[in-house]
Amino acid sequence: MSIPATSEPIGFASLGSDEFKALFRGHPGGVAVVTADAGDGPVALTATSVASVSASPPLLVFSVSQLSSASSVLVRADTVVVHLLDADDLSLARLGATSGVDRFADTDRWSRLITGEPVYADVRAWVRCAVIGRMDAGGSTVIAAHALQAQVTRDAADGGALVYHDRSWHRLGAHSRIELSA
Repeated sequence: MSIPATSEPIGFASLGSDEFKALFRGHPGGVAVVTADAGDGPVALTATSVASVSASPPLLVFSVSQLSSASSVLVRADTVVVHLLDADDLSLARLGATSGVDRFADTDRWSRLITGEPVYADVRAWVRCAVIGRMDAGGSTVIAAHALQAQVTRDAADGGALVYHDRSWHRLGAHSRIELSA
């Protein structure tokens, strides 16, 4: 399935891209780094589009901009590793978001799982996934993945959640809690 870059509902005017970006600047997103290797070397990118879809079966989705240097590998990869970051992982989030750098130059920072996927060390958590679907959507590809294996290194409350909001990084923690959920 594909949603064309120019698809607009018949009879409706579309928001402009600047207006749409401004709208979502006010909607914070959790930060993750996605890695893969489709056979021609590892790639990584920082994503705020990771979302859980189902607990049974364990499914998640994320999107990859076609402008990303990692997109061609991520859309071909059979498996990916999604690193769920906290504020202690900010340097990795910045690395994955920086254009034109070798994200795997520091060989002490990453290794390969026994199954071959690149995984960064000392992140809050990671999940290895099998890609089960792809959908072109405008200038991005939405990737659906089935969780196969995970490792949690630190409790989510330990480092404070890392979120991206209004073009900057933020740490969530007890200081930012408004109300306990029921």
